[in-house]
Amino acid sequence: MSLDKEFKQAFENSKNLSARPSNDVLLEMYSLYKQATEGDISGERPGGFDFKAIAKYDAWAERKGMTKENAMQQYVSLIQKLSASN
Repeated sequence: MSLDKEFKQAFENSKNLSARPSNDVLLEMYSLYKQATEGDISGERPGGFDFKAIAKYDAWAERKGMTKENAMQQYVSLIQKLSASN
């Protein structure tokens, strides 16, 4: 199966996890997905008291420079690991 297909399948599988992942894992999933689909983050870091948006921005910003393929592979691996532990 191609990496694109594995990635799309992993995304679908992520919607059906039996247990909700921790916030740290959710941020990891989010940042890998965004890096794989949109590349490096752009725009200004959110300010104020929108802590959720800040956390998401920071998690994605940590992936800056990571290739799309690497982000896709790490996302697939993470979802497989989560699916196996559920």
